[in-house]
Amino acid sequence: MKVHNSDQLIERINRLKQQKRAVILAHYYTRPEVQQVADFLGDSLALSVKAQNIDADVILFAGVHFMAETAKVLCPQKKVLIPCPEAGCSLADSCQADEFDKFIAEHPGHTVVSYVNTTVEVKALTDVCCTSSNALKVIQSIPADRPIIFGPDQHLGSYIKRLTGRDNMLLWHGCCHVHDKFAVERLREAKVKYPEAKVVVHPECREVVVAEADYVGSTAGILEYCRKSDSRQFIVMTESGIITEMERLMPDKEFIPGPANALCDGACNTCEYMKMVNLENIAECLENESPEIHLDEEIRRKAERSILNMISIK
Repeated sequence: MKVHNSDQLIERINRLKQQKRAVILAHYYTRPEVQQVADFLGDSLALSVKAQNIDADVILFAGVHFMAETAKVLCPQKKVLIPCPEAGCSLADSCQADEFDKFIAEHPGHTVVSYVNTTVEVKALTDVCCTSSNALKVIQSIPADRPIIFGPDQHLGSYIKRLTGRDNMLLWHGCCHVHDKFAVERLREAKVKYPEAKVVVHPECREVVVAEADYVGSTAGILEYCRKSDSRQFIVMTESGIITEMERLMPDKEFIPGPANALCDGACNTCEYMKMVNLENIAECLENESPEIHLDEEIRRKAERSILNMISIK
């Protein structure tokens, strides 16, 4: 029988976590109530590292599908669950493995760097993964004379290319449907309305939006910048789910969701895939220990190499 009361669901989830020796990992973009039941909350890099070192029999990944795949790649001996396997990612979907493989074959001799926001099959084609937190370090770790294929996020790739001056970077033309819709015209209007606010921008946004930023960085980087800043107002140009954690950590500061383009209905700064994960499907997933992530072992090993290559870069 399904239980719909939030308090009862939270109690049920906490009881199941103890019974199953399960840990819940959740991304900053998930629902506030999902973040509440998480044992560990973070961005892509932090969650990847946590998955590798976690002491649990069961990992439930409250996030989108590629994140749970990444946890399984790093923890093959553990049961990895995903409460909503239909929760995909527009960025991962923009780079299909067969098309990416063909692109690599057309450009031999390139080091392949892929964002973690990709399927396990794309990771298996990759030399080293990266996140928005460490993409700059990853690119800087590759000899300057070695050509690079960077995928799938064209905006992050373009941002790193500008920072490094690496003209020998070929960019795959994918993007996140949320970050791609943030509008520079509306951002400028918001800056006029909130003249004291600092603008914090995720590098998955378009170049014209990034150019308006006081700070550019990953979700974890944005949180740290806001925490240290003397400013009391911030315009947040990333998925609005992060504002839950911002308000929890910094209740004395104001966080203004970034404006999307005029064609949106007002909810374009929200990832509908992340919001598909809820307390009810988390509880059912723990109860049934299903849906579970299963990976082909050869692909898993190849993907693991690219992720561990990323983690080893200091």
